[in-house]
Amino acid sequence: MKFETKAIRIQTENSQHREHSTPIYPTSSFVYDSAEQMGRLFAGEEKGNIYSRFSNPSVREFEEKMAALEGTENAMAAASGMAAIFASFMAFLKEGDHLIASGALFGSSWQVVSDTLPKLGISYTMVDSQDIDSWESAVQENTKMVFLETPSNPGLTITDLKAVGKFCKKHKLIYNVDNCFATPYLQNPKKFGADLVTHSATKFIDGQGRVLGGAVCGSNEHIAKVYAFIRRTGASLSPFNAWVLSKSLETLAVRMDRHCDNAEALAKFLKRHPKVNKINYPHHKSHTQYAIAKKQMKRGGGVVTFELKGGLRAGKKFLNKVKMCSLTANLGDSRTIVSHPASTTHAKLPQKERLSLDITNGLIRVSVGLEHIDDIKNDIKQALG
Repeated sequence: MKFETKAIRIQTENSQHREHSTPIYPTSSFVYDSAEQMGRLFAGEEKGNIYSRFSNPSVREFEEKMAALEGTENAMAAASGMAAIFASFMAFLKEGDHLIASGALFGSSWQVVSDTLPKLGISYTMVDSQDIDSWESAVQENTKMVFLETPSNPGLTITDLKAVGKFCKKHKLIYNVDNCFATPYLQNPKKFGADLVTHSATKFIDGQGRVLGGAVCGSNEHIAKVYAFIRRTGASLSPFNAWVLSKSLETLAVRMDRHCDNAEALAKFLKRHPKVNKINYPHHKSHTQYAIAKKQMKRGGGVVTFELKGGLRAGKKFLNKVKMCSLTANLGDSRTIVSHPASTTHAKLPQKERLSLDITNGLIRVSVGLEHIDDIKNDIKQALG
């Protein structure tokens, strides 16, 4: 089946009620036919649901869809994107291990790598995601994993997935990719050698700003370890959120095409505006990694960033003048969202690190929504004016 068909037709088996649309299974536990069956289930001798922290039909449908769309053997859902990322670390890293991470990371991911992991005895080295050759010097005897996101949040830095895949294979490292911005529709890191593909399903996968959720996709062997961590620590996805996300996947392809159409048009508009220093969009020829983005991404995605002349003052003035676009701490919504990374998502990063990631004081991130492109452009135009 093609991508769009998988996203729609992979469903939990019908109940005796013969429903066409999969119901929600809002139950904390499940009953057994006998003491013997209960024993077999807990011993792992028989497959079945025991407790919704362990597994749930609604959650399992979402996991099966995510695995199918990413092209992996299996997937494990989590309560949020950060829960999924943390689980992908803790399932494989232990005290004394070393992680190589791209410096171009989402603010919370950067804090987990630089603050939380060291408290657990796990060291790290941040590397320039655009200079893969320099990564050799970061490899240590205890290095176990490489973690990156591409496109990055919010700088839209593109990392060469194929080159990193060769690097990880050479050094026998677990290759972990955050694919949140691209979604499975636009990019499949497994094709380039990734062992783990993590997602914040809160963003484009939900697509309407309704629920939190995350997922880790990978082989059966790898996901078994992620499952064990999430089951023990309780970072499980709720049945309701899983049901919403599974339904959202049915429209992911058509939504992402519209997001990309609008983002491409907005990037062209902003590129010509006299108050804009530069724009960042993966499939715009002005992007420094345009050639790589074209090779590994089907389209450029739904996020555009641009740098305003005038720095911090101009950035805040712009945000205060938008009328239709939303000011909120999210992205991937049906509604266009504008934000100022330097004072919000990346405010806790030292200025030196922010600037190394091209997060200047005048940088604006636009999560381009599904409204008519003329209305999006008109609102941004009047705010710039």
